[in-house]
Amino acid sequence: MAPQPKHLSGDKAAINEFLDQFDVFLLDCDGVLWSGDNLFPGTVETLELLRSKGKQVVFVTNNSTKSRADYQKKLTSMGIPSSVDEIFASAYSSAIYISRILKVPPPRNKVYVLGESGIETELKSEGIEFIGGTDPSYRRDITPEDYKGIADGSLLDDNVGIVLAGLDFHVNYLKLSHAYHYLARGAKFLATNTDSTLPSNHTFFPGAGSISIPLINMTGQQPTALGKPSQAMMDSIEGKFQFDRKRTCMVGDRLDTDIRFGIEGKLGGTLAVLTGVSKKEEWDAEGAPVIPAFYVEKLSDLMG
Repeated sequence: MAPQPKHLSGDKAAINEFLDQFDVFLLDCDGVLWSGDNLFPGTVETLELLRSKGKQVVFVTNNSTKSRADYQKKLTSMGIPSSVDEIFASAYSSAIYISRILKVPPPRNKVYVLGESGIETELKSEGIEFIGGTDPSYRRDITPEDYKGIADGSLLDDNVGIVLAGLDFHVNYLKLSHAYHYLARGAKFLATNTDSTLPSNHTFFPGAGSISIPLINMTGQQPTALGKPSQAMMDSIEGKFQFDRKRTCMVGDRLDTDIRFGIEGKLGGTLAVLTGVSKKEEWDAEGAPVIPAFYVEKLSDLMG
């Protein structure tokens, strides 16, 4: 039987022992620090405690709708001090991967984006050309002329060699049609992340995975995902922050993304927080595929 996670809530000695094991905490945001615009009580004080003990805090989020600068604004609005360099979001991870790892040769290295402005901001920061995204010309109903132009290629950009799918609040048939035909022409298929849901306002809404699923069904291709639990993201974070994985703990609310991310990244520990998606019953179940090393009911329990 797999070892069960250690419950830290209410056990001050166990909490202190836990904190002493790690120098770096990778923190998921949605479902851990807040839900929607609701900051969980004690979040600010818990982060202050970690910093006061000399711990490095890195905010790691799969939400691609915001750039790092946008995320810093949100953290600031919640009363959480941070710097842009402490934030690692899937939109930034995707831009780094495209520019520094994928390196598709020009001219066929333009990106077709299914997503919001956060992706566009980070692609611009790496000097990557793109189309789609928030362009109003794609946010409309498809017309007979669109069908004809997409079919004969006259409405397609021959320089698109990458399709990047993230959470898109304005996804529609026209956008998916363009994406499908670019993939059919051989474009590389990337996803900022594949989360099935997005926690907000004490419930769940469709996540970025809901955008890429239709394309997976149409093409039979699986995208290379660049958010948690992808180890491409872990390698990028490690490359930037130069931390010791054995002295690093991943803190998150989702077993299939956050906790799996930490386990597959061979981090020293993983801490599940029960204020978001996953529940204790999931890792208690026989044959549970992902089991955290530690868990608390809420992040503020680390204050003891």
